[in-house]
Amino acid sequence: MRTKKFGFTLAEVLITLGLIGVVAAMTIPTLISNTNSAKFKSQYKKTLSTLNQAALMGTAQYDLDYASITDACGGGTDKPDVKASMCALINGTLSGATYYATAGALKVPGTSTAYTIKGSAAVAKTDMVAYQLADGSVVAFDKNLKSCTLAPGTPVNDASLPATCRGFIDVNGPTLPNKEVKCSSAAGKVASSVGTCIVRNNAADMGDIFPVVFHDGTVEPITDAARYVLNQSK
Repeated sequence: MRTKKFGFTLAEVLITLGLIGVVAAMTIPTLISNTNSAKFKSQYKKTLSTLNQAALMGTAQYDLDYASITDACGGGTDKPDVKASMCALINGTLSGATYYATAGALKVPGTSTAYTIKGSAAVAKTDMVAYQLADGSVVAFDKNLKSCTLAPGTPVNDASLPATCRGFIDVNGPTLPNKEVKCSSAAGKVASSVGTCIVRNNAADMGDIFPVVFHDGTVEPITDAARYVLNQSK
């Protein structure tokens, strides 16, 4: 007696593998983009919290916050009990932070390529003073940041504080994409509950750079896109 054996033909196996490949090619980029977006949002919120805690610690230990800064940043040797600078505040409150005279002095990991910002606005610039924190994120600000105070009830926008009070956070440091987060639409603005902007979870709109402004004892997002991401992360 002969026994029949059933199985798939080579053509059927190849067709199935092809279909799996097509589905993977369509879904994997979206999964990666969503994963990166979640990671960027989480680190953004964490770094904002770290900077706000630094201001609280500076006030408690040295009577120094972003409003009481009177000196230009002198570098990694500034001490908060000697000099009232932004560098002194960070040096005295954030252990493991590494000073760079400019953000452009950083290098993309594994290369000799200088740190640059894709799609940057006037708020985020590589000539700003930078600190790479212990967790790898980068905080950059104007070296002449001084007396950054905001009257109660005044909205935070481009006109409410001097340009020297601006800065940015790059949540994964000099690692790519080094791209500023932006509003999702061709015109750059669409209706939403936060300003006139939404940011979708895709590589074109969700970046790792978030423009911020320093004032009094706090750090806040200064662009609609950065505000939207923070609001969605709460």
